[in-house]
Amino acid sequence: MTCHLPVIEIHVTECFDEGIDVRIRGIKIKSSKERDLGLTADMFQPASLVRYPRLEAIDPDALYRRAVLIQRFVKLLDNVLHHLVPAWDHSVGTFNQLKHIKQFLLLSKRRSPLITQCLKYSETSKPNFMPRLYINRRLAVEHRDNPLLDPTYKKTVFSQVYEGLKPTDKSEKPLDYRWPVRYDQWWECKFIAEGIIDQGGGFRDSLADISEELCPSSADTPVPLPFFVRTSNQGNGTGEARDMYVPNPSCKDTAKYEWIGQLMGAALRGKEFLVLALPGFVWKQLTGEEVSWSKDFLAVDSLLVKLLEMMELMDKDTFEFKFGEELTYTTVLSDQRMVELIPGGTNISVRYEDRMEFIQMVQKARLEESKDQVCAIRAGLLKVVPQAVLDLLTWQELEKRVCGDPEISVEALKKLTRFEDLDATDIRVQYFWEALNSFTNEDRSRFLRFVTGRSRLPAPIYIYPDKSGSDITDSLPESSTCSSTLYLPQYPSAKVCEEKLRYAAYNCVAIDTDMSPWEE
Repeated sequence: MTCHLPVIEIHVTECFDEGIDVRIRGIKIKSSKERDLGLTADMFQPASLVRYPRLEAIDPDALYRRAVLIQRFVKLLDNVLHHLVPAWDHSVGTFNQLKHIKQFLLLSKRRSPLITQCLKYSETSKPNFMPRLYINRRLAVEHRDNPLLDPTYKKTVFSQVYEGLKPTDKSEKPLDYRWPVRYDQWWECKFIAEGIIDQGGGFRDSLADISEELCPSSADTPVPLPFFVRTSNQGNGTGEARDMYVPNPSCKDTAKYEWIGQLMGAALRGKEFLVLALPGFVWKQLTGEEVSWSKDFLAVDSLLVKLLEMMELMDKDTFEFKFGEELTYTTVLSDQRMVELIPGGTNISVRYEDRMEFIQMVQKARLEESKDQVCAIRAGLLKVVPQAVLDLLTWQELEKRVCGDPEISVEALKKLTRFEDLDATDIRVQYFWEALNSFTNEDRSRFLRFVTGRSRLPAPIYIYPDKSGSDITDSLPESSTCSSTLYLPQYPSAKVCEEKLRYAAYNCVAIDTDMSPWEE
C-alpha cells in the first residue's frame, strides 16, 4: 500500500439465512495500483515458464514478488530518467551507470519517447542532392565466385558504393547518415547493363548485396570481403549459433569498418536494414554491455570454451596424458592465425601448475581479438546515433533495429523440410505442421536452432520417426544438429506435439554432443 487507510468499509454483497452467520474470517488488502501492473501470481507457475528455463527452479511466489518489486522500481526510475539522459553529447557519470540495469529499461514507459527524442534532436536536414552511383553487379558476382582473383575486392558492390560516395571536391561534404526517417533513400543506383530505374528498389538491392558480401547467408560460399570471418562454430559445425561472423582480427582497414558502423546507424534511424549475422558477443560490445567468456563466447567457439573448462577441472595425470609437452603458450584466433600469448610462447610448454594462468591468457586473447575492429564499427555508429540511444537499447534491440526481425514462416520451412520414412499423410506430419503454425516467430527461430544450429533461413531440415520406434508417447524429440535432423515421436495430439517441440527448442539447445573437444 502507498497510503494509510484509517477506515475500511466492508460491503456484504449477499446474505443467506437472513445474515445469521455473517463472519469475517480474514482481510486481504490489495493495492489498487497492483492491478495496473498486469501481473498475477498465476503467470509465474511452471506451465507458463517453458520459454524461460533458467527460472524453472525458482519458487513461483518469489518470482511474482520480484516482478512486482521490479515494476515498482521501474516506475521510480521513470520519474527521473529524463533528467539523466543527455540528448547528443554523452558524459560519463550517473547516466553511464544505467548500463548495469539496462534489462530493466525494457519495462520503462519513458524510454521509447527518450530514444525518439534523442534521434530527433540529432538529425540533420535532408541532403540537397542524392548521390548517383554506377554499379556493375556482374563484376561483383564474378568476384563472389572466386575472391582470390582480386585481393583488393574492388569489384564488390561494397567497394563500388564506398568509392562512389566519396566527396568529389573539397566543397562537397561527406554523408552524415543522420537524416529524417521520412528520407528513405540514401543514394540512387544505376546498375550497368541492367534495365532498372531506381525508385528505391535499386537502392535496397545495393544494401542487400552489401549485407550478403559482408556476411554470406550460405555456409558453402567464400566470403568476398575481408571484414568478417566465420566463427569457429560455423567452421566446426558445433555450438548453438552456426551461422555467425565476427570482425576479422587481421583486417586493419579502420575507415571501412567505420563506414560499416555508419550504415548500421543509418539503418537504425531509418526504415532499411543491413542484415549482419553477428553473435551477441559483438552486439554487446557495440552497446557497451559487458561480455562474458562462459556466456557470450560460446556463440563464437564453443569447443574452446568447453576445452578450457575441462582443463581447469582435470587432475595432473590426465593433463599430462592429454597434452604432454605439446601444449604451448599459443592460441588460434578466429581468422585461423596462431598468436603467441607470451614472447617465445611457441617454444614454451604449459605445465600443469600454470594451466590456470594459461587459461586466463587464452580467454583474454580471444575476447579481445577483434577489439580494434569493434571499436572502429562503434566509432562509425556513434557518428550517426547518439551515445544515449545505444545506452538505452539492449543489444538484442540494436540487432533488431539494424538487421530487422528475420521472419521464419511455416511456408518457408515447408520448402526446406524433407520427411524420411514418413508420408505426407502421416498423422505425425500433420501434428508437426499444426504445432509450427501455432508457434510465434521467436518459437520457430528457436526450433530452427534446436534442429540445425542456425537461427536464420535458409537451413535444410530432415525429419525421421523417433529412434525408439514406439507407438504414442510423450517423450521429448531429439535432434542431430550436424545433419540438421529431427527425430519426431508420435504424439497423441497436435497440442502435445506443440508443447514438446517448444519445450525442447527453449530448454535443450545448450546440450551439444556433436563433437568432443578432444576429437581434433
